[in-house]
Amino acid sequence: MKKAAATPWEERQEQLLSVAAARSSRATRPYGDRTERDDPFRAAFARDRDRIVHSRAFRRLKHKTQVFIPFEGDHFRTRLTHTLEVSQIARSVARALALNEDLTEAIALGHDLGHTPFGHSGESVLDALLRGLDAGFPLPPAIAAETGAFKHNYQSVRVVDRLEKRYAHPGLNLTHDVREGILKHTSWKRDFPFPVEFPEGLRLGSGGSLEAQTVNWSDEIAQQAHDLEDGLAMVPEAAIEELEISRRIRKQRGLPADRALRRAELVRGLYREMIADLVTASSARVAAFVERRRIATPEAFDRLRDRLPGNLIGFSADGGRRYRELKAFVYENIIHSFPIARRDGRARLVMRGLFVAFHDNPRLLPDDLLEAYAGEEGIRFLRRVALPEAEREARKHYHRKPRFLRTIADHIAGMTDKFALSEYESLTTAFPSQGSL
Repeated sequence: MKKAAATPWEERQEQLLSVAAARSSRATRPYGDRTERDDPFRAAFARDRDRIVHSRAFRRLKHKTQVFIPFEGDHFRTRLTHTLEVSQIARSVARALALNEDLTEAIALGHDLGHTPFGHSGESVLDALLRGLDAGFPLPPAIAAETGAFKHNYQSVRVVDRLEKRYAHPGLNLTHDVREGILKHTSWKRDFPFPVEFPEGLRLGSGGSLEAQTVNWSDEIAQQAHDLEDGLAMVPEAAIEELEISRRIRKQRGLPADRALRRAELVRGLYREMIADLVTASSARVAAFVERRRIATPEAFDRLRDRLPGNLIGFSADGGRRYRELKAFVYENIIHSFPIARRDGRARLVMRGLFVAFHDNPRLLPDDLLEAYAGEEGIRFLRRVALPEAEREARKHYHRKPRFLRTIADHIAGMTDKFALSEYESLTTAFPSQGSL
């Protein structure tokens, strides 16, 4: 096939990008898109970024928990503000390393689209239920194996591949590079039991593009710094300042005496130290890889993409040690603290309660979900089944059925915190508060 001529945007990128950067001109999609190269304003990855920002799943992130329940305070990070901070960090790192900023930004903006309400607490509940590990909701091993597990990065790919509805085909039809980056922004396994629509585009034998690896570490930097900032009131400041990274900040730039300014400078310093180390160490590591493999052109680098190491982007040995100390401190003093543990317990109660209620009585689910499920299974729409037969129909075609279990997981994972709480209250409380019905 004759290669299409480069668009003006692609030509401009060529002048700026490293040989190790991804090229928009090489981007492909699950369903193809023959018109996109005629777009006078955007290359392929920029289109992906815009598709993500305009998705319903992206808008819902503003009402999903990062660590602290967002409606319990005006200034806590939500899953959306976390995503924006990851995007900002990732773009800065990508620019410094001459990587593809459009691709990096699209991956960053889409990386948490599959996150459940209540953060990682909700994620672990759904995973246990689908795997058959919940003692109160046992699943036969064969059913659990067919249903698959749950992890938010895989669910994010499912969201963009299948659950968003904006085109004649399923999903957003994002480029394979963006899909791969969304999957690989955190830990993943080639054989993880999860239903993926297009596994061939995810390069499961590769550690991920450099842009994907950049988002991975930008996510880590954002989490540790902003989780500490959100939880400052819970941690003795003297203990924070004894961390090695804090001592470096104090030695290099000093810390003001004013308490508010001191805190602000400390948090800024955390970002500055980690980002600087990431850029410096990654630049040297990528340069050594390119030289060792004698890579002189983007085409030569692209030939290695299916088996690219996953550690080309990362901290130096010293920077990694400081990062791990900070992360351990945040987990011990904030993530595992009594207030967060209390919220975690509440979240698990709500998530499990919703799942079991929807499973035991499918009529509690919205019509569009029941209609879609009936169409996929080739059975009657449950609302059209006579009420005396509905329970028998549920036992036969819904209970413990892998596709139905996954349908419930998709529905709950897409909820915001407030909606999940409202649904739980409406199902478990004799007289729900106003607005819950």
